[in-house]
Amino acid sequence: MTTRLTVAQAVVRFLEAQYVERDGVRNPFFAGCWGIFGHGNVAGLGEALLERERAAAGTDGGPGGRVLRYHQARNEQAMVHAAVGYARHRDRLAAFACTASVGPGSTNMVTGAALATVNRIPVLLLPGDVFATRASNPVLQELEDPRSLDVSVNDCLRPVSRYWDRVNRPEQLPAALLAALRVLTDPVETGAVTLSLPQDVQAEAWDWDDELFAERVWHVGRPAVEDAALARALALLRTARRPLVVAGGGAIYSGATEALRDFAEMTGIPVAETQAGKGSLPYDHPCAVGAIGATGTTAADALAEEADVVLGVGTRYSDFTTGSRTVFANPDVRFVNLNVAAFDAHKLSAIAAVGDARRGLEQLREGLAGWQAPTGHTERAAVLAREWDEVVQRAYDQAHEPLPAQAEVLGVVNRLSRPGDVVVCAAGSMPGDLHKLWRTRDAKGYHVEYGYSCMGYEIAGGLGVKLAVLDAGEDRDVFVMVGDGSYLMMAQELVTAVAEGVKLVVVLVQNHGFASIGALSESLGSQRFGTRYRYRTGSGLDGDTLPVDLAANAASLGAHVIRADGVAGLEKAILEARAADVTTVVHVETDPLVGAPDSPAWWDVPVAATSGLESTRTARSTYEQHKARQRTHLRPSEGRG
Repeated sequence: MTTRLTVAQAVVRFLEAQYVERDGVRNPFFAGCWGIFGHGNVAGLGEALLERERAAAGTDGGPGGRVLRYHQARNEQAMVHAAVGYARHRDRLAAFACTASVGPGSTNMVTGAALATVNRIPVLLLPGDVFATRASNPVLQELEDPRSLDVSVNDCLRPVSRYWDRVNRPEQLPAALLAALRVLTDPVETGAVTLSLPQDVQAEAWDWDDELFAERVWHVGRPAVEDAALARALALLRTARRPLVVAGGGAIYSGATEALRDFAEMTGIPVAETQAGKGSLPYDHPCAVGAIGATGTTAADALAEEADVVLGVGTRYSDFTTGSRTVFANPDVRFVNLNVAAFDAHKLSAIAAVGDARRGLEQLREGLAGWQAPTGHTERAAVLAREWDEVVQRAYDQAHEPLPAQAEVLGVVNRLSRPGDVVVCAAGSMPGDLHKLWRTRDAKGYHVEYGYSCMGYEIAGGLGVKLAVLDAGEDRDVFVMVGDGSYLMMAQELVTAVAEGVKLVVVLVQNHGFASIGALSESLGSQRFGTRYRYRTGSGLDGDTLPVDLAANAASLGAHVIRADGVAGLEKAILEARAADVTTVVHVETDPLVGAPDSPAWWDVPVAATSGLESTRTARSTYEQHKARQRTHLRPSEGRG
C-alpha cells in the first residue's frame, strides 16, 4: 500500500512514528518540532505541521495517536539550544527537530549544531534549501558559488553535523531518514544531524510505501566491556594505592549514578566530577570530592595530582577536566577509561574499557569484589572534601558590601532551591563558580553547557529543560543563571517561555561586562581590556557605566521581573519567584571584582611571547612555569613494569 504525500508531509509522518527503547522502557523519540518559517520552508514543513495539528483536532492523529507538536521560536540558534536542553535532560532518549528557512535562517543554526555535536546531544536540523531543479536560480538568499551550483549555505552545517545529507529527490528521503535516526539514537555517534531540504522538493508529492510510516523502535543497548579489556582494567585497578574516579556526562546519560555509588562505596575510591558529570554523586556523599580540573575543588585536584590510577567513566577529558594536562601530575599515573565511545576510551594512553557506563561499572564492581582502596586514602579524601565544603560555606556567607559577590548569589539560590530543582548555565564566570561551589543533590539537578560554553544558551537551554521536566511529569523548578553579557547575546526565548506558559526562574546577574574574560585578561597581563561595558572616551572604552536596564528589557519581553537589592533582597525575590507560576526574572547587581575561591589547577591560554607591557611580560613568565608542567600521557597504561 502507498500513501500520496508531499516530501515535507512524509518527513513529519515518519518522525511521529519513531520510538526509542532502553531497559525495556519505550517512548516516542521526537517530542516535537521547533520552527521559524520563511520562503524556504513555510509551504513545505510549515504546511505539513499545520496539517497534522489540524488533523489532531478532529481525529486521533497519526500512527500511535501521535502528532508532532510545533513550537514557535524567536531565534534559530536559540531553538537548537532549547532542543539540546530538552534532549540532555531526557538522557538523549528524546529529541526535537528544528526547521528554518533557506539562507540566514539556516546558517543561524550553525552555532547550535556545533554545540549539540560537541556535547554529543541529538538534535535533528531540517533547513530549507535552494531549488533542486534550479528553475529559478538564483533565488532569494542563494549563495552562488562559481565552482559548483551544488553548493549552498547549508554546506556550512557539514563540519558541525554527525550526519549531513541533501534530499534532492523524493526517492532519496527514506534512506536519508533512516540514516539520520541511526545516528541520533546511537550514544556513540549522536550529535547534530542535518537533512537539507530544497524548498521545491519539500512541496513535491510522491507515492510513499506505507511501511515508511510504521512504528519503528530504535533500541539503545548496554554493551558490556569485553573480557580481555575487563581483565586488563581490573589488573591495573588492583595495583592502585591512590586511585581516583573521574565521572563525566556519560555516567549520567547512561543512568549509571546508582552503579557508581555502589562501586565507590564498595571500593572506597573517591569520585571527582567533570562539568557534564556533576551530580553523579550527591555533593555530601562520603566518596564525593567535587569538581576536578581548572574549575575544580582543592580536594579533587589534590587527589588528582597524586593519583596513581585514574578510572574515567563517561568523560572525554576536556582541557578543563585535565587542567590542560597538568592535574594528573604523578609520573607513574595510569588510566582506565570506561566509555561507550572507543574514541574517548583510548585517550591518555588508557586501558580502553569500551562499553556502557552502567554495565561496565557493574562488571568492575563484580571483578573487584573483596578489594578496597587503602583506608588512609579514602579517609584523607573525605577530610579534603569536608575542608572544601567549609570553603564553600565561607564563600556563600562572605557578606560583601555594598554589592554582593557572585558566590553569595549562588549560595542564596542553592539554599532556597529544592534538591530536585535544576540549575542551568553555560558561559562566563558562573560555570566555573557553579562547578566548584554548587552543592548538587540530584543527578539531574545540574545542567551547565560547558562543552561549547556558548553565550546565549542559558535561557533557551533552560526552556528546553523545563519542557523536558513537564513531559516527564517531574516536579522541578528550573533556575537559569545568566550574566549580563550572555543575556545581551540571546534573551529572546523569554518571549517563547511566556507564550508557552512555561515557568522559568531566571537569575540575571548584572556586573556591567564580561566578568570571566575580565579576570582571565587580567591574569594574562591584558588588564581587562575590552571586557567592561563603558562609554567611549578619547582613550578608549573606559568612561562611565552604560545606562543599560536589563530588568526593563526582560519586562518588555513579557516576563515578571523582580529587582533584588543585596542578599536580603535576593532571598525574598527567590522565594517570590518560586511561588510564582509564570516566568520570573530576578535582577541582582554584583561586584565583578570579588572572585570565588580559586582552583589550584591551571588552564592553558597562551600569553604574548613578547610585549611592551610589563603586565604581559610578567604573565608570560608565569605561563612558562605552568607550561613546563604539562604532561603528554604517552606511556601505555598496560605493563607498568
